[in-house]
Amino acid sequence: MSQVLVTGGSGFIASWCILQLLEAGHDVRTTVRNLGREPELRAGLHGGITFGDDRLTVVAADLQADGGWAEAVSGMDYVLHVASPTLRNGPVDESEMVAAARDGVLRVLRASRDAGVKRVVLTSASGAVVYGHKKETRPFTEEDWTDVTADIAPYQKSKTLAERAAWEFISTEGGGLELAVINPTAVLGPTLGNDDPPSLRTIKGLLGGAFPVCPPFGTGWVDVRDVADLHLLAMTHPAAAGERFIAIAGRSLRVVEVARILRDRLGARAAKVPTREMPVILARALGAFNPQLRALRPQLGHNFPATSEKAERVLGWRPRPIADTIAETAESILAHAAAV
Repeated sequence: MSQVLVTGGSGFIASWCILQLLEAGHDVRTTVRNLGREPELRAGLHGGITFGDDRLTVVAADLQADGGWAEAVSGMDYVLHVASPTLRNGPVDESEMVAAARDGVLRVLRASRDAGVKRVVLTSASGAVVYGHKKETRPFTEEDWTDVTADIAPYQKSKTLAERAAWEFISTEGGGLELAVINPTAVLGPTLGNDDPPSLRTIKGLLGGAFPVCPPFGTGWVDVRDVADLHLLAMTHPAAAGERFIAIAGRSLRVVEVARILRDRLGARAAKVPTREMPVILARALGAFNPQLRALRPQLGHNFPATSEKAERVLGWRPRPIADTIAETAESILAHAAAV
């Protein structure tokens, strides 16, 4: 079994990566910005599996500072670089978010190369693939890249430029370090502990009645447990080196389709979930006054189709049915709300 570093261990995807690594027999070191998060992180993992605490080490390292990274990667066979700036705290400065994501990736890659790590698996996003294009009916593939000169959100731009910088580093300064990249679509699934990931906001909003009608767009969706599984496959599979892999379960679903699944699976508990879709022209007009719709402007009217054919063919990855994931996500949100 291997020694694996997972960055940003208190995050949604990272916590499931840690759980699956421990379950598979690997020893894990993970970084957090604040060591005060360690008890909560361990408690969430112990709620999912039984493991010896000595098999998980938690260390402090911040993507926006050099300190701690040489120690974090020391002795590691593999690194899963999952941590990235998010939109948890509302509006952000685009240039700051881009710089933080890009500089953080380069810090981790540089430290990994210097420590003799075999391979880094980078968590990018479908946001680095599907945005800034005209409406597409064909599915986007790993050959596609988001157009950062188009009208896209800071998060998508940061993920795109950070991934571009990672591939450039490997090409020019990698020194034999291998890189594989995972590009998940919208990530759903149950949470470990008390985390409140931004990727669950759509489901939470639908359940809570935040949307009187559904915003008019679609996207890919995928289970966080399957995303973690794909990270582990890309970590060791010989064919994964130098490749990127889109993670999507089935086809793109419009928000109104997700809402109907919630209604069907949860019955009366989904009574506040809308089942009608707002016309695109109205959503664009209301965006002048509504901050939520204004933030969705680049997505309105799009479906962002994508395919996981490469991950399934090359790595043997098999995602679970997304309708099951949507229902389990809702169950997790409702259970957490009831416990608070």
